[in-house]
Amino acid sequence: MDETQALAAFLALGQEHRLRLVRALVTAGPGGLASGVLADAVGVSAATVSHHLKELSHAGLVTSRREGRSIIYSAAYPALSDLVQFLMRDCCQGHPEVCAPALAALTACDCTTGDTLHA
Repeated sequence: MDETQALAAFLALGQEHRLRLVRALVTAGPGGLASGVLADAVGVSAATVSHHLKELSHAGLVTSRREGRSIIYSAAYPALSDLVQFLMRDCCQGHPEVCAPALAALTACDCTTGDTLHA
């Protein structure tokens, strides 16, 4: 991820409903959620959630697919991982204790087995 892509992602995430939408989609997992479910989860109207999902999609943070009459949205995990890597790329600079909290958070989410610990 380059700086331009990171800025677009942060701009999209810099709005409370969009951040909540991404967090809800990350929690939902790869199966995603329908827009109506997302609207209820975030507490906004269907039209509003559609606008926010469009912005997140343009930033590459959300993907969508059609299932029957529904559009299912999912977190774009590779893009989110790239964003975290962009932030943490040069974090330690010879001081591993700087990255320890981030590593501990990732370890708590045992991604290798698929088990997630929710704080």
